[in-house]
Amino acid sequence: MAKGMTMTFTVAELAKALGGTLWGDGSLVVAGAAEPDEAGADHIAIATAAKYAEKLRPGGIALLAEGMNPETHGLLAAILLKRPRLALAGLTRRLDPAPEPAPGIHPMTVIDDSAVIGEGAAIGPFVTIGARVRIGARARIASHVSIGDRSVIGDDALIHAGARIAHDVIIGDRFILHPNASIRRTGFPLSRPNLRGSRKSAQSLGLRGDIKAQHWTRIHSLGGVEIGDDVEVGALAGIDRGTIRATRIGRGTKIDNQVQIGHNVILGEDCMLCGQAGVAGSTRIGNRVVLGGKVGVSDNIFVGDDVIAGGGTEIYTNVPAGRVILGSPAVKMETHVEIQKGIRRLPRLYAQVAQLQETVKKMLDKGRPGRTRRRG
Repeated sequence: MAKGMTMTFTVAELAKALGGTLWGDGSLVVAGAAEPDEAGADHIAIATAAKYAEKLRPGGIALLAEGMNPETHGLLAAILLKRPRLALAGLTRRLDPAPEPAPGIHPMTVIDDSAVIGEGAAIGPFVTIGARVRIGARARIASHVSIGDRSVIGDDALIHAGARIAHDVIIGDRFILHPNASIRRTGFPLSRPNLRGSRKSAQSLGLRGDIKAQHWTRIHSLGGVEIGDDVEVGALAGIDRGTIRATRIGRGTKIDNQVQIGHNVILGEDCMLCGQAGVAGSTRIGNRVVLGGKVGVSDNIFVGDDVIAGGGTEIYTNVPAGRVILGSPAVKMETHVEIQKGIRRLPRLYAQVAQLQETVKKMLDKGRPGRTRRRG
């Protein structure tokens, strides 16, 4: 079936592919997935919790969690799953009709003669590929992508329209880069003749008495970017190259839209960075770390393995492995909850203190000896 066309499967084929248990008529054809109250005759309804199953229409097909009863909802067929969320990843991958570049190399692409393109690659129009680039087998590169000199991309890459990969970038297999993301030519290291204002302010706790007009001087980025296998980088995300050594992204890490990774950062394996998270330069992040949306990580610190930072957390200091943190500045989640409880109690506490002050004042006034008048 051509790329971009709707994929169809029988329920039996899907059950086998997803590792689920087939119930009912396995010969029914599935051409798409839908919410329970929107599913048509050839849709499989996603109803893996009771609150969703209540909306199922009789005579349909559904994806259910183990322990749910398809007969209750009058279904014709169902797939019962131990881990529905994980199975949903497999289902959506199979049914995804996303368009991809046609096989072969489009005539309006510019590829340097020294570049090596792997077997089975599909490269769309207006792509620019620089000198001595190596691209692995079965790569899919959409329109308006640019890849700089000497960069290497592994097998089965999927690079969406408008993405930018600079020179001397090394990328593993099965890499996904979303539209307008950028693996940048340079980082953001800058310097001034005197101690940088922000550094000096931090060291003096914000007291500055010798402010001078200074200009920024760029420190050029000589390091590259190294990315492991099975990494995904979201739309409008940016990864800066290292100053001297490479910026490194570990195997299996997933980076959401609008995430910024600074120069010299080392990001471990199987991490997840959610939208608008930012990691400042020269910070090291361990394996399996999760940074929620809008998490900010300061420069030159270390975040240990298996740390989870809730949305909006601001991390200024080292974080030990396994900790769940929240807030600004980041603290243990249970500590943050207690702090918030205390903040909510402040108005009541203030009223109680005011009442106590008034009571004490009255007691003092009552106990103070009165003045004796002299009679003439």
